[in-house]
Amino acid sequence: MIDLRSDTVTKPSQAMRKAMVNAEVGDDVYKEDPTVNRLQKYCAELFGKEGALFVPSGVMGNQLCLNAHTQPGDEVICDKNAHIFQYESGSPAMLSGLSLNLIDGENGIITPEQVEPLIRPTSAYYMPQTKVIEVENSHNVAGGVIHPIDNIKALKLLADKYNLKMHLDGARLWNASAATGISVSEYSSYFDSISVCLSKGLGAPVGSVILGDEELIEEAFRKRKSWGGGMRQIGILAAAGQYAIENNFEKLSEDHEKAKILAEHVAKLQNVEIDLDLVQTNIIMFKSKSMMVEDVLQKCKAKGLLLSIGSVGIIRAVTHLDISFEDIDSTKQILSEVFDA
Repeated sequence: MIDLRSDTVTKPSQAMRKAMVNAEVGDDVYKEDPTVNRLQKYCAELFGKEGALFVPSGVMGNQLCLNAHTQPGDEVICDKNAHIFQYESGSPAMLSGLSLNLIDGENGIITPEQVEPLIRPTSAYYMPQTKVIEVENSHNVAGGVIHPIDNIKALKLLADKYNLKMHLDGARLWNASAATGISVSEYSSYFDSISVCLSKGLGAPVGSVILGDEELIEEAFRKRKSWGGGMRQIGILAAAGQYAIENNFEKLSEDHEKAKILAEHVAKLQNVEIDLDLVQTNIIMFKSKSMMVEDVLQKCKAKGLLLSIGSVGIIRAVTHLDISFEDIDSTKQILSEVFDA
């Protein structure tokens, strides 16, 4: 099977497995695992932050950061299709007592002009208090669209004006950086907290890292334990994350090239709608004008190709390091057979 459902389906290479086997380990609840300590120090320096913390998942990473910035009853402003709203099981409300004030962004991008009217006056004791502006980069539902750095800077100025925190869901920030040439530390500099994923395009089997100042990381360390995320000899997994950053970060541009090649082919198919301008990283979203999404997925699967549903009526394909250029050629052939038959 050619699996383009997500970049989460990647499997550790033999070299990554070797790094995991050889990892020096200790008890991370005592902060004594040397391999995860090395990873956290490495990431803090890479992103230009005081501290970093390895967590089991991106959901936990986002939620720990939001929790550290807020109190129950507070509010977070974000795009209506943000991952923290659509795909994190209601965690802001369930774990932290937060409400989300949603903006209808353009391809996931919210502007200061949209955000400012939603900021609650601090004198309004009968309203939830706005505490965080949340940004997702690249934006999953929008199809891997990159949030423009100038807009991030403008949002940061607005946040400072109202004494708000900025959180970045940077699950695929690595892709945004690879596509733009803007360093992760440059992106990071405009945010009080960041969550980045190791188990998507970078190819590690498990884990994310959150970054921020020492106070945030200490609070997240404490709350991670209370949420069941305290881990012991975690260096086995941290070694995979370290290997992923050092060896696979630079390969992401190849995934973007594969996505562009495939998207350009999709644009030539009959009865298909796709906006090539939105194919900016490794995610491709397109719509069939002649078949239900489920029928497309079934027909493709029968021919050896796995795709997924992006949102209602949308077909999603995601390139990753386990997909070769030859696989892309085969995918093009399968899609031609499905749509042009």
